[in-house]
Amino acid sequence: MSTTTTAAELTTWLTDRVAFYLEIPAEQIAPDVKLVEYGLESVYALALCGDVEDEFGIEVEPTLAWDYPTVEALVGLLRERLATAATTA
Repeated sequence: MSTTTTAAELTTWLTDRVAFYLEIPAEQIAPDVKLVEYGLESVYALALCGDVEDEFGIEVEPTLAWDYPTVEALVGLLRERLATAATTA
């Protein structure tokens, strides 16, 4: 994905990653429900940080899933970070 990735694309990507770790269908994940309510464990939250860094080439804090506890909140953060990366590149 690139710095011009849309919110919908980010939502789909994040939902798919979370669904992979939780071993549930992506359709069962609502963007406004806290990931801990689905049972996302800390080891998977850290793996998600690595996925974000690898996919988008930006650094994120290891507390990402706690600081931004929903897919919706994560999308907001990623859009901000990607916009910043685009303007400083």
